[in-house]
Amino acid sequence: MKKEVISRDKSAKKAVSKFETLLMVLGIVLIAANLRAPLTAVGPVISEISASLQLSNVLAGMVTTIPLMTFALLSGFAPKISKRYGMETALMASLFILLIGLFVRPLGGVYSLFLGAALVGIGITVGNVLMPAYIKNNFSEKIGLMTGLYSASMNLTAALAAGFSIQIGLSTGQGWRGSLGVWLITAVLAMLVWIPQLKRQKKNQPIPLDFEQRDPVKTSIYRSRIAWSITLFMGLQSLVFYCAAAWFPKVLQSWGMSAIDSGWMLSYIQFAQLPVTFIGPIIAGRMKSQVPLVWITALLMSLGIVGILLFKTDYIIWWCICIGIASGLAFSLAMMFFVLRTENATQAAEMSGMAQSFGYLLAGCGPPLFGALYDITQQWSYSLIVLLTASVLLLVFGVIAAKPRTI
Repeated sequence: MKKEVISRDKSAKKAVSKFETLLMVLGIVLIAANLRAPLTAVGPVISEISASLQLSNVLAGMVTTIPLMTFALLSGFAPKISKRYGMETALMASLFILLIGLFVRPLGGVYSLFLGAALVGIGITVGNVLMPAYIKNNFSEKIGLMTGLYSASMNLTAALAAGFSIQIGLSTGQGWRGSLGVWLITAVLAMLVWIPQLKRQKKNQPIPLDFEQRDPVKTSIYRSRIAWSITLFMGLQSLVFYCAAAWFPKVLQSWGMSAIDSGWMLSYIQFAQLPVTFIGPIIAGRMKSQVPLVWITALLMSLGIVGILLFKTDYIIWWCICIGIASGLAFSLAMMFFVLRTENATQAAEMSGMAQSFGYLLAGCGPPLFGALYDITQQWSYSLIVLLTASVLLLVFGVIAAKPRTI
């Protein structure tokens, strides 16, 4: 009888443990679903927003630029917030800020649009930085699988948001306001699923004694060659992706492709990322050194860009697929480097904050430079050569970041 009670207790604990794990996994997937979709939903309806609020092209561009600026400026603060209040609480707060931003952004006029964009950016910034550290802290034995689920969820919802943005506006009868406002639903769902995590919040792992006793200047993450290599890898892969997202449709249109077809080329890039963002982290997590994956990434990226340079719209689907696979693998590797090259969740959060802060600052310079080179030369080839150069540098810094060692 006693044995029966004990076995029941054990099975009950096991069941609770499985349920808690399921909630954590679902929470990660839902938070990831909120980290890109609110941004990619803007592009297809930006002309409608401009016409509705009588915005100039510069002001219309600020709707997507403001969140990127918050990524660059605020990413470094996310680890500090996590240390003070706890990772789970910080992530819940980020969802709440995101929710307010998603509510305010389509609510009124120009001021609410920009205020909402800033709040959306702040909410996403915290999630971007802390989720890799959260995965390291709670799924240390399944980092590859969980990073794959996280990346795939993020990129799938981003692709769907871009593809269905206009249709959502028509279906709701609210136009661009409906297209942007609908993402309130995923934010609310993520918050509801995340509530149990507040009850089981883990304190940050203690810093090892030998680490505490080292010279703080010498042990600063900002003095690490590996950390800067990861940061530049993160920034360069983001630069290529955001340049493609901002300019490829216009480049292809200038070469005679229709607006609808050029938009689909961007969709091919995004959908090509999906399987890689799931499988890539799993493969990377099982490898001692990720250098071979960095080579594959750089070669595919270079092949896609060179193909567009030489053949323009000929075989364009294949070039877009090459760039998409490379972008998905590069993003996955960047996320994995945050956890594989650090010793604990606290350091992973700091690495993530540094890489995303300086990385997005670098990435934000890409689209303006891409357009400026065309204005000066009236040729897209010089702009594409910049992306090719970024692909080569991606290899250089990626090889350093991919070697099996920690910061």
